[in-house]
Amino acid sequence: GLVCSSFFSVYGRAAAAAGVRLSVCRSSLSSRGGTVTQNGSWKHGRRITTTGETGAAPWRPGAVRVPPQQLPAKGIQNYLEDAVRKLRPLNPVSLSVSSRTDTGVHALSNSAHFDLQRKKDQPPFTEDILVKALNYHLGTEEIRVTHAHRVPDNFHARYCARSRTYVYRIAPGISHPTMLPLTEHNLCWGFCNTELDIGAMHEAAALLVGTHDFSTFRAVSSDLPFKNPVKTLEVADIRPGASFCLSHFHRTIPFWELTFRSKSFLYRQVRRMTGALVAVGQGRLSVSQLKDLLEAQDSNAYPQGLTAPPQGLFLTRVDYMDSGEEVTVSSGKCWIRKVTQRSLFTY
Repeated sequence: GLVCSSFFSVYGRAAAAAGVRLSVCRSSLSSRGGTVTQNGSWKHGRRITTTGETGAAPWRPGAVRVPPQQLPAKGIQNYLEDAVRKLRPLNPVSLSVSSRTDTGVHALSNSAHFDLQRKKDQPPFTEDILVKALNYHLGTEEIRVTHAHRVPDNFHARYCARSRTYVYRIAPGISHPTMLPLTEHNLCWGFCNTELDIGAMHEAAALLVGTHDFSTFRAVSSDLPFKNPVKTLEVADIRPGASFCLSHFHRTIPFWELTFRSKSFLYRQVRRMTGALVAVGQGRLSVSQLKDLLEAQDSNAYPQGLTAPPQGLFLTRVDYMDSGEEVTVSSGKCWIRKVTQRSLFTY
């Protein structure tokens, strides 16, 4: 028999999967003419997905699937698993997702894996056929699988991820959400302060880079198991951003993007780091005070009301490494074992 593993990407309004590594994007702009791709370009600004809007539930910590009692508010994973079942696999369909997001948090790209067992006289799906078949069965749902790759049977979309990258978008000088164009609704954090001390924010961000105990920047939740608070933050960067509809909007809004990359993050860590950095830029928190917060290693030490809201946060990419190289379709790896196909897909 033949056991292959694959990975694929998806974009759309909702997405989830297991057995195949996938990345899914949900387009919050689809009803307004926007589209989504796996590696949505911030410069072009019209490519975006979200898991927090009406119509599809987000990835939820501790329970990726939406419980039956909460349907028909189906989650991304529910839609993708339904599409996989329509391929008529012999094995039960179960998707393993690389990253989960809170309600209101968006995803430009995500990934997941699943196993697909076929009859002995049926060859495994090719990557292209798998992508087309899943998208066909997704129908009019605003979800699209963008890539699929074969991966070894010991591959896991979550635990094999080398890094995850999040971008938080802020829009200073916005006194009320109605000042934002419709294409920015629930897609950034707008606040009154126009002037930000970007230099101080860079200085504070540099303190966060490296291996630290990030307990102060972790929100406590009784629904989540304890995780090691020591994380290695590879990137903490602040750069100018742009509107998703810059060329068609008459007002200039000074967008900024805060980028964070790490193998994994604690619960609400990115939102807490963002809130603290913005407070530094506004002068409400000094660089030395942020350093004290980091060194306190105590979740209760984090000031109340400082956490950034969820709508400005985006999961932008999940990276994988295999023997020092990224897992890609061109790797050509396939493992012969049984008539089961493990696939990794992105959406």
